[in-house]
Amino acid sequence: MLKIGVIGAGHLGKFHLNNWTVIEGVQVVGFCDTDDANAQAVSDKYNLRRYPNADELIKDCDAIDIVAPTIAHFELCEAAIKNGKHVFVEKPLANTMDEARELVKLAKEANIKFQVGHVERFNPAFLALKEHALKPMFIEVHRLAQFNPRGTDVSVILDLMIHDIDIILSLVKSNVNYISANGVAVMSDTPDIANVRIEFDNGCVANLTSSRISMKKMRKMRLFQKDAYIGIDFLEKKTEIIKLNTPADKNVFTFDIETNSGKKTIAIANPQVPEVNAIKMELEQFRDAIINNADTPVNVVDGFRAMDVAHQILEKISKANQN
Repeated sequence: MLKIGVIGAGHLGKFHLNNWTVIEGVQVVGFCDTDDANAQAVSDKYNLRRYPNADELIKDCDAIDIVAPTIAHFELCEAAIKNGKHVFVEKPLANTMDEARELVKLAKEANIKFQVGHVERFNPAFLALKEHALKPMFIEVHRLAQFNPRGTDVSVILDLMIHDIDIILSLVKSNVNYISANGVAVMSDTPDIANVRIEFDNGCVANLTSSRISMKKMRKMRLFQKDAYIGIDFLEKKTEIIKLNTPADKNVFTFDIETNSGKKTIAIANPQVPEVNAIKMELEQFRDAIINNADTPVNVVDGFRAMDVAHQILEKISKANQN
């Protein structure tokens, strides 16, 4: 039985606890939270021991799930790694790039399993494309949210856009060549809305817009590649593929159009979207990586790469706002 401890039982931490308590092969030994009233409610609801400090909890676990504020990630991850414990930490990996670099070094030296909580990798709409060859050359993303004070301890880049940065880096097998960005702080002390252009060495270009001051919610990604358009709606859990010259299929709607180079057959498909709980799935895969001594699906280097691009964006925005 894998012994798990959870640090941070706030809004997201409760989602983690809900799932850990029903995941097979796992025993939640307890949790740690700094808010006395919240901790009492959590302890009563889940019948779990509240540990007085993180160090004691870490010592009693095989693996630790860190859902604490970003500013605390490094200290908690470092303590867990130095005690030889496996680590799951919510995104972003750390608060600064120096901290992130050190965590990469520590995790590799300790030879422990380390996973970063980029949960959109497990979104059903994205999973529906698992069997499809994705080689985008142009990507357009809109991630819009209504304002919520929770999460404003970091910029919209590290709060929202980093989800899409991680997915794009997992899709585009090429190095980042150039980044341009602009953003503005409206409701908080850090950028609340931003627009970014990322250019890759292979010619792929990604345009990303993220806002946490929108009147409506939107989480859409559009991929354009040779002979195909792929639309992913992370919010509505829908996926659409429009391709040229696709063989007839009973699950695919096709029609012909005339072009300057002759008649083209267009096929529209809506891949079956699996019914999965994204948070539960990412936690289960963390468990499986430990039990089977396998790679975690979103490892510490993945978390570092997403953070690296996010911080380059923040630097570009800072310089743009100084002009």
